[in-house]
Amino acid sequence: MSDSSSTVCIGLISDTHDLVRPEALGWLAGVDAIVHAGDICSPEVLQALAEIAPVTAVRGNNDRGAWAHALPEATTLTLGGIRIHVVHDIADLRLDPLALAVHVVVTGHSHKPSVLTREGILFVNPGSAGPRRFTLPVSAGKLFIDERETVRAELHTFVVQGRARSAGTQERGGSKRAGKV
Repeated sequence: MSDSSSTVCIGLISDTHDLVRPEALGWLAGVDAIVHAGDICSPEVLQALAEIAPVTAVRGNNDRGAWAHALPEATTLTLGGIRIHVVHDIADLRLDPLALAVHVVVTGHSHKPSVLTREGILFVNPGSAGPRRFTLPVSAGKLFIDERETVRAELHTFVVQGRARSAGTQERGGSKRAGKV
């Protein structure tokens, strides 16, 4: 939720791989918008996130099918006066963020959460909120933009207990598995 009425809060999520964790949904509740940096793997993930806030998403290397091809490989949006460029893999960054007045670059792919600033541009990888990969944390992020158009990023690591909820419609034993579309 936004820190104050004049702060815009944007949820950042990536690499869900057809898994919508209740912990992630709870943590994103109250955000003004959600950015998904790819490897979504089913449209039901985006539908679940859209129940919280408007979603902007890009296609990742594991996103296939007609629904995925409708997603851009990269996009730039402006929220709270801040230009945000989203691309799944930082290696696919095809623009010069500084030259195009981009303030924030959001990526995924590596599953490694990180926040760093280079040449005044904030680079954020929220990590993976999907199935755990190796020993990497399960995580997501938020951007906070205040009335002065100052932006800061926050990463959150989830303590994952029990079974996670996959996107879709079929309930089984406390988890929700994706149905075929």
